[in-house]
Amino acid sequence: MSIRLGVNIDHVATIRNARGGEHPDPVRAARQASEAGADGITAHLREDRRHITDTDIDRLMAEIDLPLNLEMAATPEMLDIALRHKPHAVCLVPEKREERTTEGGLDVAAGHNVIAPYVRQLGEAGCRVSLFIEPDPVQIAVAEAMGAAVVELHTGAYCEAFLAGDTAKVEHHLKRLQAASTIAHERGLEVHAGHGLTYDTVKPIAAIPEVIELNIGHFLIGEAIFRGLREAVGTMRGLIEEARAGQDS
Repeated sequence: MSIRLGVNIDHVATIRNARGGEHPDPVRAARQASEAGADGITAHLREDRRHITDTDIDRLMAEIDLPLNLEMAATPEMLDIALRHKPHAVCLVPEKREERTTEGGLDVAAGHNVIAPYVRQLGEAGCRVSLFIEPDPVQIAVAEAMGAAVVELHTGAYCEAFLAGDTAKVEHHLKRLQAASTIAHERGLEVHAGHGLTYDTVKPIAAIPEVIELNIGHFLIGEAIFRGLREAVGTMRGLIEEARAGQDS
């Protein structure tokens, strides 16, 4: 199967909001990502609007040709926004006000009764619903039971182990991701992955045959400071394709 790259532009908005005004423009970043080979744009509209804003979502829907993957918490406010815009995809994620970034997967097993109505309503509106979960068979089974079309597997623990230089943990977490991808695929779920991926960590994930989309943001925006966004995205696109070609050969 082919593999797609979704580029998360949240942290372009983070830089803009640090000073206020309109620069740098996340919509401009989305255009450059598209020119560099991105297959989709991801944006997380947080309840506290710490980076992406409602106006950004309005503009992304109106001005960008690529599919928009709207990341959001399962709250009535966010549901109303998603149903109004009807983006191509909606990824339900956990969200805590005090966290710097998403700290783990959504516990869909514990939150089944709360989350299931969101999955149903978004699906009925024509959105492709994704659940951002840990690579755990129970979470995958509940995601399927809810009727989600997609699971996005949280790669954060794998990436953190790599940064710590813990080879054993890297292998452990990679095996979990591989096994979870197989299970999800066998259950008829589309498999995505993301969180914390870099040039150094992306290839083993891209080589997992069942994974057909990677969503990457913070690293690419940081790398763009040094080499420009088009080159940063293009390099990531090349590494993903190399990994996939090696897996297919």
